[in-house]
Amino acid sequence: MTSKNRRIFSLVLIAAAIGAVALPAQSQTKEVVIGYQDMVLPWRYAQETQAVEKATGYKVSYRKLGSGAEVTRALASGAIQIGEAGSSPFAAALSQGVPIQIFWVADNIHNAEALVARNGGNESSIKTLTDLKGKKIGIPYVSTSHFHALVALQAAGINSKDVKILNLRPPEILAAWERGDIDAAFVWDPVLAKIKQGGHVLTTSGQIAAQTGKATFDALAVRTDFAKSHDEFLGKFVQVLAEADKRYIANPSAWTADSAEVKAVSKWSGAEAASVPDSLKLYAFISPAEQASTQWLGGGKTSVVAQSLEATAQFLQAQGSVQQVLPDYAVGVNDRWVRRAAQQ
Repeated sequence: MTSKNRRIFSLVLIAAAIGAVALPAQSQTKEVVIGYQDMVLPWRYAQETQAVEKATGYKVSYRKLGSGAEVTRALASGAIQIGEAGSSPFAAALSQGVPIQIFWVADNIHNAEALVARNGGNESSIKTLTDLKGKKIGIPYVSTSHFHALVALQAAGINSKDVKILNLRPPEILAAWERGDIDAAFVWDPVLAKIKQGGHVLTTSGQIAAQTGKATFDALAVRTDFAKSHDEFLGKFVQVLAEADKRYIANPSAWTADSAEVKAVSKWSGAEAASVPDSLKLYAFISPAEQASTQWLGGGKTSVVAQSLEATAQFLQAQGSVQQVLPDYAVGVNDRWVRRAAQQ
């Protein structure tokens, strides 16, 4: 071997050695990008106080996204490692092969999403769901609101083709509502609180779930590759989420418009502080012990979350929103960290 070749060979060995050391180190980089939406949730206070950073030692970047569909696209591309969305966009994402695992149920939606019809003018005739025929409804596509709107219309015997559903993100719904471009909307706070001022509620997600047995929820999901190498981070993150909910549940009356907690929720969600306390009351927040049970994340294929995702996917497939339904949605559900938090 010539002197030149020996030098090249030595450089290759050095580079390989550096790479062997660098790759594991890179996979353990203490940074995470979390995508969130404008939902009114207690853990916004944890975002404001940097509780995740303090508990984990990670550099946390928060990216506000306009819809659940945007969140799942960002998870699919790797632009974010953790994302917050509703059960419907997560069902669609898993059906499309996005490698994610739902690990925390942010809330049981209950009455926090509602279908509201405009007051006044010709639209005053919209008293029931059947009156929506021929009307324009603003809904974020592939959202929990979209899913429940279709479920409600079907239950009322209305063909979805008989109404004009417009794909609008929450801020776009508010703008269209204020211009008078839409007759109704199915959405969540903070936009829901604003359109209620000039409209009336036809039905809520809680009522639809009670009538049809098809419940919806908001959740947090993590990319599978990130989860494999950041187990300790996720365990501590779930504890922060649990503490945020516990703080609210223990004393909801303390979450007044001028409290630090509500100001934080207002800042991160975009909701008016005065409306936040009433908005929070519309949700049900679930303890780690409950989440670890079969009622939510626990139990594999028999878990409520897995079964809800499957039912949602089947409905979306019937509507042409997804092409396939997985045989088992437990592949996208992970109760590891809520079980750990339940033992704390």
